[in-house]
Formats: sequence, C-alpha cells, structure tokens
Amino acid sequence: MTAAPARRSGRLRLAFGIYIGLLILSGIVRWLRPEPPPRVDQQVVELPQVEADAHVEGQSVRLAFAESAAGDTPILLLHGSPAASRSMMSLHEALASRGYRVLTPDLPGFGRSTRDIPDYSARAHGRYLLSWMDSLEVESAHAVAYSMSGAVVLEAWERAPQRFRSVIMLSAIGVQELELTGDYHLNHAIHALQLGGLWLLREGTPHFGWLDDAVLGVPYARNFYDTDQRPLRRILERFDGPMQIIHAEDDPLVPVAAAVEHARLVAQAEFVRLPDGGHSLPFARASETAETIGAFVRRAERGEVAVRANADPNRVAEAAQPFDAGRLPPASPFTVGVLMVLVAVATFASEDLASIGSGLMAARGTFTFLQATIAALLGIVIGDVGLYVAGRWLGRPMLARAPFRWFVSSEKLLVGEKWFDEKGIRAVLVARFIPGTRLPTYLAAGVLKAPFFKFFGYFLVAALIWTPAIVGAAMLLGRRVLRYYDAFEAYAIWVVLALVLLLFVGSRVVPLFFSHQGRRRLAGRWKRLTEWEFWPPWVFYPPVLVWCGLLALRYRSIRAPLVSNPAIPHSGFVGESKSAILDGLPAEWVADYMLLEASREPAAGLKGVRRFLDDIDSGFPVVLKPDIGERGRGVTIARTPEDVLRHLDETTGATVVQRYIPGAEFGVFFYRDPETGAGRILSITEKQFPSVTGDGMRTLHELILDDSRAIAMLAVYERGNAKRLDCVPNPGEVVHLVELGTHCRGAVFVDGRKHLTDALTKTITTIADQYTGFSFGRFDLRVPSAASLEAGTGFRILELNGVTSEATHIYDPSNSLWTAYRTLFHQWDLAWRIGRKHLSEGVRPGSWSDLTRTLAAHLGRKS
Repeated sequence: MTAAPARRSGRLRLAFGIYIGLLILSGIVRWLRPEPPPRVDQQVVELPQVEADAHVEGQSVRLAFAESAAGDTPILLLHGSPAASRSMMSLHEALASRGYRVLTPDLPGFGRSTRDIPDYSARAHGRYLLSWMDSLEVESAHAVAYSMSGAVVLEAWERAPQRFRSVIMLSAIGVQELELTGDYHLNHAIHALQLGGLWLLREGTPHFGWLDDAVLGVPYARNFYDTDQRPLRRILERFDGPMQIIHAEDDPLVPVAAAVEHARLVAQAEFVRLPDGGHSLPFARASETAETIGAFVRRAERGEVAVRANADPNRVAEAAQPFDAGRLPPASPFTVGVLMVLVAVATFASEDLASIGSGLMAARGTFTFLQATIAALLGIVIGDVGLYVAGRWLGRPMLARAPFRWFVSSEKLLVGEKWFDEKGIRAVLVARFIPGTRLPTYLAAGVLKAPFFKFFGYFLVAALIWTPAIVGAAMLLGRRVLRYYDAFEAYAIWVVLALVLLLFVGSRVVPLFFSHQGRRRLAGRWKRLTEWEFWPPWVFYPPVLVWCGLLALRYRSIRAPLVSNPAIPHSGFVGESKSAILDGLPAEWVADYMLLEASREPAAGLKGVRRFLDDIDSGFPVVLKPDIGERGRGVTIARTPEDVLRHLDETTGATVVQRYIPGAEFGVFFYRDPETGAGRILSITEKQFPSVTGDGMRTLHELILDDSRAIAMLAVYERGNAKRLDCVPNPGEVVHLVELGTHCRGAVFVDGRKHLTDALTKTITTIADQYTGFSFGRFDLRVPSAASLEAGTGFRILELNGVTSEATHIYDPSNSLWTAYRTLFHQWDLAWRIGRKHLSEGVRPGSWSDLTRTLAAHLGRKS
C-alpha cells in the first residue's frame, strides 16, 4: 500500500475505533440514565400497560399530567405528535382562567411519561386515555384533540362514547385520504423509512441521551408508524355527540380539506374555519382559541349544541354520500417537499425503484410529473456524483477494504476501469442504460481521475434521458391500475406491488434487448436460472438442510458430523486451518507449502515468498490462498512479485504459499465405511478449465459473450480476466478462462468416477491411514494425467477439506437435480453414521461456545 492510502487507512481506523468507543460509552450512560422526573406542575399516575389493544398483566406505565382545578367542568387537553404537553400549557392556562378543570397529560411515550412502551398507536393511546380518566374518577369530560390526538380521542370515543360530553377537533387529523399521500400503504412505507432513519440515528450516534429527548425522535415516528387511520372514517360517520372543528386555512401539516371532510361526515359538527393561524393555534393563539372552545363547552353543558339526532337533514343526507376522491385538493407544498426529499433519499438504495415509486405517486396525483422527475433526478445526481468523488478520494486500495468492498468487489471495479479505458468518458453515458454497470463505472471514473465536468456532463445527459422515461412509464401504467384501486382495495395493493416489480424488472431487462451484448447477458441469466448447477447455495441447499434436520432426529444427535474427523477442529465444519490439515498428511504426497502469518507487511511477505521459492528450488508462478477459507475465495496464482504484493495488500489473515503444480486437477472424496472401517471413495470429480478460441477479430470479452456455456458465468470470467478483456486473441489461439479448480469461480466439473480403480483406493486409504483421526472429506489433487490418477501415483495434494466438502461430481452438467440431491443425502447420511460411531467410541465434540466463536469469526471474514 502506498504511503497516502496507508495514512488514510490509519486515520479511518482510528476514527472508527473512537466512534465505537464513544458509542459504547454513550450506551452505558443511556442505560444508567433514569427516566426524566415530572415537571413541578405535573402529577403522576400508574396505568396498566397496553399492547395489541389489550392490557398487559403485571406491567404498568407512568403518566404525567398537569391539572388546573379552577372549576367543576372537566376538559381533557391532548397534545399532538411530536410535541408533548408542554406545548399545550398556554392553552391549558387560558382555559383554566375561564373556570374549567383542565387536565393535560403527557401521553405514554412522550414528555415526562414512560418513554419506552410496546404500542404507540392512537388506538393504544385511546385505551390509556380511558384508564387515566378512571384513575382520576372522571366519569365524563369534554376532550380537546389537537393534531395527532384527533385519532386518539376518536378511538377512545368508539370504545366508550358515554365518557365524552363533546369533542373539539383542533387542527386534528382524521380520515386517511387526507393524510400525507392519502394512501395507507404508501404512508406506512414512508413512516417506516422515517422510523428506520430516526432509530439508526438514535442507536448509531454517541449522543449520551440527548437524542432520547429529541422532539423528532423515535416515539414520534413510532406514533405515526403504529397508527392506522383507516378506521377513523367509520368512527366519524358514527359519531353522534357534540363536536366542534377548529382549523386554519393555511395549516401546512393537516390540510383544511381534512377538516372540511370531517365536518361533512359529522353532520352536527360546528366548523370554525379560520383564515390563518397555521398549525400553531394552541400556542400562538391560545387566548383566542380558548375563548372559542369555552363558548362551545358552555353551550354543550346547557344542551344547546346539536347532536346527530337533531342535525340539519340536508347535512345528514350529505354525510351519507360516499367520499368523492375527485374532490381531493393538491398536496400542500410542505407534503410535496417532504415526499420529494424522501424520493431523493430512496435513490441511494435503488435509483430505479425510487424513480418507479415517484412515478406511481405522480399517477395518484400526490405530485406532478415534473416534481416526481426532479425528486428522483436530484437523488440520482447527488448519489452518483458521490460515487465519483468516493472513487477519486479513496482510491483503489481503500475501496478494496471493508466496508467499501461490500458494495463493489475489487474485480468488478477493475472491470469498470477496463471498460472506462476502452469506451472513454462515453462509458458514463452508456452505463446508465446497462444494468449492473453504473456503480463500478462511476467509481472507476473517480479512481482514474476522469475530468469532473466531462463526467458530470455525460452523466447528466444520460440521467435526463433515463429518469423522465422511467418515471413517465410508472406514471402511465400506474394510472391504469389505480382506476380500480378503490373498488378492489383488498387486492389492489398486490396489483400495485406487481406493477412495481414489473417496472423494475423491465427497467433492468428491456434496455438489454437493444444490443448484442445485452441479449447475450439475458441468455446467460436465463441459463443460470434454468440450469441448477449455476444456482446459488441459498437456492440449492434448503432441501439438504431439511435432510440434515431429519438425520439429526433419526440418529438422535445434532453434532454427530462434527466428530466425523476428530483430527480436525469441528471436523472441518467451518474455520479449519488449511496448513494445519496439510501438516497432518505425509509430506511426500503434499505440494510444498509454507504459512505466512497475518501480522506482516506486504513487503515482508514478499521476502518470505522469495525465501520459500528458493528453499524448494522453484520460481513463479506460486499459489497464494487464505489459511482459513472456502469455495476458492481469495485464491490467487501469482506470476510476478507485483501479484504477490497486490494479494497480500488486499488480505488480512494468514496466507498459505504453495508450489504451483501443473497438470490435471481432480477432487477425490474419501470416507471410512462406518461398519467395517475400510477406506472407500465416494466421488471423483474431473475439474476442467474452460477456454475460448480466438478468431483474430473478436476481443476476449466478445468470445466469452458468444460462448454457449461461458455466458452463464460471464460475471465470474469478467472479474477473472479483467486485465485482458479487450485483447484480441490470434486465430486458433486457445485462451483458458480460469486456472483454479473451483466451480463457483468458473471451472467445469465432470463426473470422473470412471477413473476409480483399486490402486487409487489403496493409495488414498494409505494416505488417510497416516492422518490419525481423519475419516471423511475430499482431497483436491493435481496429477500429470488421468492415467497417473488411476495408477494411484504421481499426484500431489493441494488441499484436504473436511465434513462440509461436497461430492462435487454432482455438478456434472449431465446430472439431474434429483441425482445431485440423492448423492448429497447419501453423503450426509455417511457423515452422521461415522460421527455416531466415533461418539460411541468416546470421542467428544468441541464445545458449543467454541463452535459459536468459530462461526462468528467465519462470518466476520466473509464480511
């Protein structure tokens, strides 16, 4: 690593260490910190805890409240979200001065009440409200519901209408259709994003409790996320008592249209429509608001306020009419601004999905096509320019390290660099339309220090073409689907999700049809989808895991396979040392090797490699691989000292350095018969290294694209041959695409059991006999020829893998999926039977704690 990246890496590690230390210290402080005490003007009661619309036995919450007992008529004054009761105290005092008994609580989860509760929904708060009234022996009261508490009071009224003498909806929320986007599922998704962001901010920031008291905190987000406003329309339609609705025309948070709809549904409601005042009536106009509420309460107490039974018949008839979505007003500037910011942020996760979502919101009328496009474009510009800057500032060495390598591998970045070299700055334009190429190309542009303004110009042209197209397509198709949304709401959400999936897949697939390379990539994807040998482990292995569960029940032991090889820790289940296993084998059969310890600089490691090559009287190439690894991950054939330095610079653990052995490669799976103890060979795999033949015209990349099998492993071959993809092989020149016998890195596995002979079985058994405690696993061998293998002579052992190795002949393209499963089922049955035998002989498995630590270390290396 050069000096500048090394210093940068050191600073980042130091900063990360300081951050983790502060985060731990902050967590301790927060854990020890008591809940804030009530204010001097507050009292406290204990209420039963509510979860999932029921009381939790034995659990309680603290509710803090202020009371001004200036009269006998009780008024419950309920705050909104995120503010707590402190925001209502001006109105509290103004009402108390007019002779009322005013009770103003901090609802659970807010203010000085219990912060951490299981359910923050309006329905749960409605139950808390009734419990609080019971604790104070308040039989009935007038309720002033501000903002979010409109839902709380309506939920409480539905449960116990006799407890409310009247309801005053003060700038209050209500029907779902006029909340934010108007759609529950979309609102819920937005609130989920908000909740996730605030939770990450709270838990990922060393704030020492400061964010626990933040107004816009997790309780506020949970309040909106947990609340379902869809039932409120039905409650308003049934509400039959006195109601006053006070709302300002210019309210930016709850549109006045919501109050208009509430007044329509509650035919007896008195609607006080103010020309201004925004959403701050309780504190900016406390005296005026208190006078309006007090006058209504006095008349309600005298029975002079209408109820549904004596409401204007014309209004009752109007209330019975269905909701007309066509009368929905445009979203407020505040709502549009919030949604545009959310769309822009969402592009950081997926540009195409965010653009599709923006188009669907435009289809629903939440905002215009132009606003939807600008929102998506803004996020795309910020995110992709950020990739360029990251590539330019961090450079290749840092991008090869965690956490950056989690998003783009060094091999994929190299492919991007080569493509950028080939296409020039035009690659930035083309990458927008070829799925999977944007991230490595934009990073490569930064790494190669492409002129920023040229990069930005080409990128912006591409984004200005792509973004309106995908937003517009989502908007047009979305309008067709949303026509049926209200009529078939129970099913329409699934149709909308299917539409999103269709648009997303279309945005990834359709552009590929317009080029030969794109069509070949589609052919490769189809091949990987339909031919099981290319399936990823998480798709292929579930039936095997189920079978292993059945074997554990059958043999009454979950850990029997972990003692199938007592000589290897956990029998080679995970985290075994390659060099330690090779140490146990007879040296004359093993390819020469040495171990480079983890604590070494690349230059020192290179010196060690040179000494090793001198000791074995050999030269380059040499094989480098992690001492603890699997599936060929991290294995390199180093042909030059520079290759060694590059490999050691990108690895952190111990490295096995091994003599390069030419010849054919085979995998031979050995086991000891659990009944007789005799050595047996379960599987032989011939590992073939695929190649393409040059024609003097096509590049290596084009030859791979046009090969009927290689196309299925295109990404693998691109990474492995990144430096020579644009080379044009001579006519008839054979170019091998891989040099390692690993299926997931591109080798072709062929069933080699035709090479099974008594001589081979005898030799492998003899070798296994000299490794006391080994009974089950696969030898990876290099041999001069198949004839040498059959004779059991002349081969060298590269590795020995334990209990989790596979009988890899199953990956022969001619094998069916059932043949593969049948072989693996038999293999794991053998592992259990061998392990059971060893258990009966007194062999004990390693401890659970050691296995857990080994698994944790393994997962850490994979990350």
